[in-house]
Amino acid sequence: MFSIKKFFSETKPAFREKVFCIWRLLSARERLFVFSLCAVITIASFSWFFLYYFKNTEIGPDFGGKYTEAILGEPRYINSVLAQTNDADRDLSAIIFSGLTKYNKSGGIDPDLAEKYEISNDGKTYTFYLRKNIKWHDGEDLTADDIIFTIATIQNMEYRSPIRINWQGVIAEKIDNYTIKFSLNNVYTPFLENTTVGIIPKHIWQDILPQNFLLAKFNLQPIGSGPYQFKKLQKDKLGKIISMEFSSFDNYYSGQPYISALNFSFYDSPEVMVQIYNNKLAQGINFLSAEDKNKIKDNANIYSLKLPRYFAVFFNQNQSVVLADKNVRLALNYATDKRKIVDEILGGNAETVNSPILPDLLGFSSDIKIYDFLPEEAARILEESGWRDFDGDGFREKKIKNDKKEEEILPLEIALATTNWPELFNVAEFLKKNWEQVGVKIVVDAKSIGEIQQEYIKPRKYQALLFGQILSYLPDPFSFWHSSQKKDPGLNLSLYDNRNADKLLEEARQMVSEEGRAKKYEEFQNLLISDIPAVFLYSPHYLYAVSNKIMGINIDKAVTPSQRFSDINKWYIETKRVKKENL
Repeated sequence: MFSIKKFFSETKPAFREKVFCIWRLLSARERLFVFSLCAVITIASFSWFFLYYFKNTEIGPDFGGKYTEAILGEPRYINSVLAQTNDADRDLSAIIFSGLTKYNKSGGIDPDLAEKYEISNDGKTYTFYLRKNIKWHDGEDLTADDIIFTIATIQNMEYRSPIRINWQGVIAEKIDNYTIKFSLNNVYTPFLENTTVGIIPKHIWQDILPQNFLLAKFNLQPIGSGPYQFKKLQKDKLGKIISMEFSSFDNYYSGQPYISALNFSFYDSPEVMVQIYNNKLAQGINFLSAEDKNKIKDNANIYSLKLPRYFAVFFNQNQSVVLADKNVRLALNYATDKRKIVDEILGGNAETVNSPILPDLLGFSSDIKIYDFLPEEAARILEESGWRDFDGDGFREKKIKNDKKEEEILPLEIALATTNWPELFNVAEFLKKNWEQVGVKIVVDAKSIGEIQQEYIKPRKYQALLFGQILSYLPDPFSFWHSSQKKDPGLNLSLYDNRNADKLLEEARQMVSEEGRAKKYEEFQNLLISDIPAVFLYSPHYLYAVSNKIMGINIDKAVTPSQRFSDINKWYIETKRVKKENL
C-alpha cells in the first residue's frame, strides 16, 4: 500500500525539502483537495484494473477435488472384455479403459485411442491409426499389439465374452506398432460401434490362462489407459465390495483430468442411495427411479436421457408348458396395461413400446401389429383355447393328456422372475394384478441383480423374465434374437428360434444400404411380433442425479448409462479465472 510517510523517508533530501516547502505553502483546504485527487486517481486505477480483469476473464475449471458416486449393484469384472452384462462393471470400465473410438455427447462416434480411421470403398476393411505415446496406467506403452490381443481374447470362446458375436468373422491385422487393419467377411455397417470397446493391456493379461481369466485380480484392480486409475478397494466382513477409489491419470493422452479423485460406493437399494446423497455422503447417484426423483434435495441436477433400451417380459417356453401355448402368450399381451405402467409406476418418464426396434431407430415401423390393452379379448382367447376355471378358485386350468394317456389338470400358473430393484418389482406386481384378472396365476420371484444373472439368466432357468435390453443407435437385433444366441453369453432371453427371422437378421447385417437394412428389420419385426416371444413394455428415460457443485457435464444422447463418463476428464469441482477464449 502507498505511504506518504514512507515516500518522503526514502526520497533524496533536496527533493524532499522542496516537496515539504510546497506542502507547507498549501492551505488546509488545498491539502484536502490534493488528498482527494490522489484517492480518486488510485480508486479509478484499481477500478479500471478490476473491470478489465473481469471483462477479459471468466470462471474456468481448475485441478483438485473429489467426486463420490453411489452405484446400484456391485462390480465383478472391471474388464471391458466381460463388463457388458453388469451396469457397475460398465460404469467403472468407462473411466479405466479407452477404445479405438468412443461415443460423443450426441451419440455419434469419435476417434479415441485412434487418431483417425479409414473405411474402404467396399465397406469391408477398417484401418485405424493410433496416437503416439499413449501410456498404460503402469507406465508401459500402448501399441497395436494390445489391440490385437484384446480382439483375439474377445473372439476366443474360452474367455466367454458377451460381445464375442460382434467380432466373429473379423480378421485383426497389425500393420505396424501404430496401425491396425480389420477385415470383414461381409459388410457390417454397425461395425464402427464395436470399436468403442475398451482395450486391455497385453503385458498384464497374456500369461493368464482362460480358466483363470474370471478369477484374476486385475478384474477388480484394473490397469487401463483411461482418465482414471485404480487406487484401492474396500470390502466388508463378508467379502462384499463396498467402495472403490480411483485417482486421476496424469499421463492421460487427452490431458490430466480436473477432478483429482473418484470414489464409488456400492448399494443394493436405491432408497439407501438417496439417503446417502441427501446426507451429503455422495455427490451423485448412478441410477434414479422416477419414484425417488422427488426425494432428492434441491442441490442436485437431475439429468434425463433417452437411451436405446427397453424392458419386456421374455417367455422361456423351454421351462414352461403353459408358455409353450401361443394362445397364453397372446392373452398375456392383451391383458397388459402398458400405459398405466408408464403413468403410475414410472411417473411418465418412459414411452410404451411394442417392438424390439424402438422409434427413431433404423428399421422401426409403426405399421406393425399392436396388442392393445383388451382384457376381455384376453379372457375370450383363454376360454376358447380350453383354459377355464374348473375348481372355482379364480384361476384357470386346462385338461390335458399325459404320457400315459391319462387326463390331468394343468394349472395356468407362471413364475415371473425379476430383480428386487423397487421399480421393476413394482412393475412385476402390477403385471401380476393385470394377468390374474383374466385368470392367470402369477408367482413373482424377485432376486438381486447378481442372483438373477448367475442363477437365472446364465443357465436360462426361468419361465418368464422381466428384464431390460440395451440397443444402440445403429440397431443390430442379432445378439438379442438370433437362434445362435440362445445360450450364455448370448442375449436371446426368449430363446427365440425362427429360421426366417435368423435369415433376415443375417442379411440385414451385410447390407450397406440403410434402406435395405430398414426393410429387413421391418420384416423381422412383423415376424417376431406374430410369434409372440415376449411382452414388450416400455423404454424408460435414464435419470441420474449429480450435485450442482460438479460442473462440466455435457451430454445430449447416450447409448448406455456408462456413457455419461465419456468426457469425465472435463468434469470439475474447483475453479479459477482464466482468459476468455475468444480474446
